[in-house]
Amino acid sequence: MKETPDSHPLDAGLVRYLRILVTALAAAMVAGVLVIAAVIVIRFPIAAPPGLPESIVLPAGTSATAFTVGDGWLAVVTSDGRILIYGAEGGVPRQTIRIKSL
Repeated sequence: MKETPDSHPLDAGLVRYLRILVTALAAAMVAGVLVIAAVIVIRFPIAAPPGLPESIVLPAGTSATAFTVGDGWLAVVTSDGRILIYGAEGGVPRQTIRIKSL
């Protein structure tokens, strides 16, 4: 069987040129990722947690299963199926909502 020689052997200068291009592309991609990470860190600072009251009075015999904070109010879901709405200062509930079972 007859072997055919390479019709276009790679020139050493072309290989070096391609290596430089690939290295430059990799460096540009790394720099781009670093710039994007820096922009995210600068533009999205960590928000301060909402101020919580010193105490909240739950009805006797209940325990909290969920808690959420709104604008000027707090809500506590209790184990007996109620949502208790408190003012931002805590204390006693302003409103009680009974959750009906499905």
